[in-house]
Amino acid sequence: MERLQKIISKAGAASRREAERLILAGRVTVNGLTVTELGTQADADRDVVAVDGVNIGAPKQKLYFLLNKPGKCISAVRDDRGRRTVVDLLPEVEEYIYPVGRLDYDTEGLLLLTNDGELMNGLLHPRYEIEKTYIARAQGLVTADDIRQLCRGVMLEDGMTAPARAKLLEVADNGAWSRVQLTIHEGRNRQVRRMLQAVGHRVQSLKRTAFAGLTLAGVPRGRYRSLTAGEVDRLKKIAGAAAEVPAGAGHKES
Repeated sequence: MERLQKIISKAGAASRREAERLILAGRVTVNGLTVTELGTQADADRDVVAVDGVNIGAPKQKLYFLLNKPGKCISAVRDDRGRRTVVDLLPEVEEYIYPVGRLDYDTEGLLLLTNDGELMNGLLHPRYEIEKTYIARAQGLVTADDIRQLCRGVMLEDGMTAPARAKLLEVADNGAWSRVQLTIHEGRNRQVRRMLQAVGHRVQSLKRTAFAGLTLAGVPRGRYRSLTAGEVDRLKKIAGAAAEVPAGAGHKES
């Protein structure tokens, strides 16, 4: 017997933290009965566990995808308000997959999706300090002092951020906006937007261009590709997961 959130995570249906939210929201059933207690245990081999009515078992094949997420899209499997989700962008994939972390509704760029719960938890765990690079278009003239502050870390309402790598890429001729590249390894909610706001610049648009050494090269906005076996192996190593990679690491490209 295992805790329900661990079963959900192992199946690749959600991270453990997200699994807890799903349970509390009444979106998980065991043998047809809705479960809302976080301490509930189940037998993954005998009980039928479902999320949003979809049975989740140990995946028959581990799948790994890199998506170039467009704006106006939810980083989730479903949305109660009927908005488009990132899973909707992979219609050929019939297996239950889940995004690794989140990008805001309006944020574009690199997002991984998988049914490998172990890898997902490793990539999201703060101990591994997985780097993420963003390019932001920020309102106003970002100065060299602003860049230095971002590099040192800035104070947010939930505490001081870790030092980041920041670079000024472009400034409008009239100083109305600036384009900034920012690399962080923390995973706080809306962190890049809040960091730039903390130094006096509202983010007008934001795109994640790199994650854990992967980039968007060759993947147009709204499209996706399977990760190679080599890429999966490297992710497993940096995320502290087992390095064993199944043959056929993903699914057909889109």
